Amino acid sequence: MLEVGLENTPARKKWRELMAVITNFPGRGTFIEETYLGGKADGKAEGKAEGKAEGVLRVLKRRGIAVPDEVRQRVSECTDPDTLDRWLDQAVTVSNAEDLFAEDPKDVPDQA
Repeated sequence: MLEVGLENTPARKKWRELMAVITNFPGRGTFIEETYLGGKADGKAEGKAEGKAEGVLRVLKRRGIAVPDEVRQRVSECTDPDTLDRWLDQAVTVSNAEDLFAEDPKDVPDQA
């Protein structure tokens, strides 16, 4: 915006020279931008994944299904939203926690 305001003056030429050397202004991928601005989106995604993982484990707990440490760890460490959604859907019907990891819900044994 400053560059536009300088129009075709010698100051604009000098500004462009300075900006070619200085790399810590918005849009140049500075440490602060990457850490705080980019990190904000990453943190939001991580928070959503943690919430979904907690939901999967909560459904199993409320249904009285024992959750081995290996299952708890795998669910808690998962960051893929689609996988977590699938596990959450399956948590409602599985008969044991390990069945969450069946690739296709129809691979889970019936509870008959």
